[in-house]
Amino acid sequence: MKRLLSGVVDAIKAKSIQFIITTSFTLVTVLVVLFVGVMLYSKFTETAEQNAYLNTQQILEQVKYNLDSYLNGTTQIFELVDDKIRRSQGVALEKLTEQLEAIVETRKDIVSIAVFSRTGELLIGTPAKPLRKNSELAEQSWFQSAVADPNNLSFSLPHIQNLFKGEYTWVVSMSRGITIKGDRGDIPAVLLVDVNFKEIDDLCQRVGLGKKGYVYIIDLVGNIVYHPQQQLIFVGLKNENRSLPLRYSYGSYVDDSGGEQRLITIKTVDQLGWKIIGVSYMDEIATMKSEISRFLIWLLCFVFVIVLLLLSYISAKISRPIKLLERSMERVEQGDFTVNEPIRGCHEVEQLSARFHLMMAKVRELMNQIIREQEAKRKSELEVLQAQIHPHFLYNTLNSVVRMVGIGKNEDVITTITSLSKLFRISLSRGKSIITVQEEIEHVRNYLIIQKMRYKQKFEYEIEAREEVLACKTLKLLLQPIVENAIYHGIEPMADPGHIRISASLCEGKLLFVVQDNGLGMPPHVREQVLAGGYKSEGGSGVGIQNVNERIRLTFGEEYGLEIESELEVGTTVKVWLPYLRDDEQEG
Repeated sequence: MKRLLSGVVDAIKAKSIQFIITTSFTLVTVLVVLFVGVMLYSKFTETAEQNAYLNTQQILEQVKYNLDSYLNGTTQIFELVDDKIRRSQGVALEKLTEQLEAIVETRKDIVSIAVFSRTGELLIGTPAKPLRKNSELAEQSWFQSAVADPNNLSFSLPHIQNLFKGEYTWVVSMSRGITIKGDRGDIPAVLLVDVNFKEIDDLCQRVGLGKKGYVYIIDLVGNIVYHPQQQLIFVGLKNENRSLPLRYSYGSYVDDSGGEQRLITIKTVDQLGWKIIGVSYMDEIATMKSEISRFLIWLLCFVFVIVLLLLSYISAKISRPIKLLERSMERVEQGDFTVNEPIRGCHEVEQLSARFHLMMAKVRELMNQIIREQEAKRKSELEVLQAQIHPHFLYNTLNSVVRMVGIGKNEDVITTITSLSKLFRISLSRGKSIITVQEEIEHVRNYLIIQKMRYKQKFEYEIEAREEVLACKTLKLLLQPIVENAIYHGIEPMADPGHIRISASLCEGKLLFVVQDNGLGMPPHVREQVLAGGYKSEGGSGVGIQNVNERIRLTFGEEYGLEIESELEVGTTVKVWLPYLRDDEQEG
């Protein structure tokens, strides 16, 4: 009886709370929508035009800033080139040419760098292209500006770069008079740096002022530097009223000289005196203001009606699905990961339920994956322990020792036995699976010494390890199976002596081993089967390339492992990617 009464009381409380929440939320929403609607509608008509003016000015200010930044960058490049030339001992120095070529390669917008004498002779040029005949160098505006005022850095109008044979690019030329050191004293010259005009063109083309508005640039005397319809301007099909921009440097003005009111906004580039002119159409601004005002009124009315209809429904449906979801989470908290009951309700709750069950499915999958990976890891470790002492390799090595003792090669016997001892000591490593790079390199070096003794100078080898990686951590017995595969399948069948190169370095924040041989190589289908485990070799240590790859991925993740590059009759390169782990980092 008490439970029944308690249930009735809880239901009444739930209904009361739901009613209070619904009523309060509805009233607050209605008041907020009405207030926002009235304020937006009353204020929008007063501020729309002012905001349009301000927005246009901000856009042009950004264009001006971008153009100033780009011109400052190109000016710095010019000064850098000038400094390199002034510091050189002669214009024909190979080092100077290499420095100029490096500057051109680092800046994709630099088309060419050239130094001309006052008589028009090309002294230095990069890229190295032949000079066109009849280039009329002395009649070029940039050349005349540099000769007339050698101390002033001048910028030309955009033009086709036609000095050198080859590609003709639309450029802006920077020029200034300089003095270079020659064999017979100082030589007055002109430094020319051509910059691809496409960079300036791209800066301006990305700007839009409404549907019809645009931006164009003129110089101090009114010559057009950039215009989106520049071809029409050149052929006389379009004309711009440049009298207003020439009179003012900054500000916004209304121009109706063409029969249509336009808002002209002007900004001046301080470095060159170029003027950036933004053209906006007043009818477009007014139309946009009217359309947005009507849209805002209808939107607020629609939202008002929809909110009133949906609030009661949403508030009634939202409590029950959330309670069901809470119960599901309580079951998970108690250790039941089999929860998979879909919960119906409003869209948000259904999405939350779907994400929750997706998360639980992922948790179950990860738990199963961890179990499988641990089993595979233990299996791989067992295979490694079983393969650490290869009976066939040990038999052949001891047999080689016996032969060397028989023919009196005592020094070779000592070297072989010493290397074999070191090989087994590192293989055991006191039961550790993680060793240093230095130990792994030492292990494979001893292995190569033994094999070289066995095969009677059949191959040569070299090992290179950077100092910074020697103390890094790595799985043991990674390189020996790869080297063994290179000897048995790549070099042993060859008639000529082979060569094996092993290196260890840091690359892109990772530890990289590279094992390279000039053996017979392998066809593409064999290369693909090696890592997949579909290719079984008759020789080898028993650990295998696939086993090495799986050990790395099980220990460190899928982003690490082996990469194999091979070409028949050329050789094979195996790259081993590992994480960069130092002594102070945990092995896990």
